Amino acid sequence: MPNIESAKKALRQNKKRTILNLTKKRKIKELVKKLEKSLVASEKSAGEKLLQQLHKALDKAGKTNTIHPNKASRLKSRAQKKFNALKK
Repeated sequence: MPNIESAKKALRQNKKRTILNLTKKRKIKELVKKLEKSLVASEKSAGEKLLQQLHKALDKAGKTNTIHPNKASRLKSRAQKKFNALKK
């Protein structure tokens, strides 16, 4: 345990941020899985809504450096490709 006040505060902040980051990452993983299930079931309208939610979550996570912005972009691109393949 830290002895210095600033180190104690940094530890508290770190714990809060860790929880926030983990929840954002879990939400992204959950949305990716739901999107893949809807694509397998060929549900276009549900897939489109999930795709929008996924894009929003990835943009926020990339913006706040929860995940690397390039990773967010890559995941968005892959999800969009899969969705477009379903349309055709």
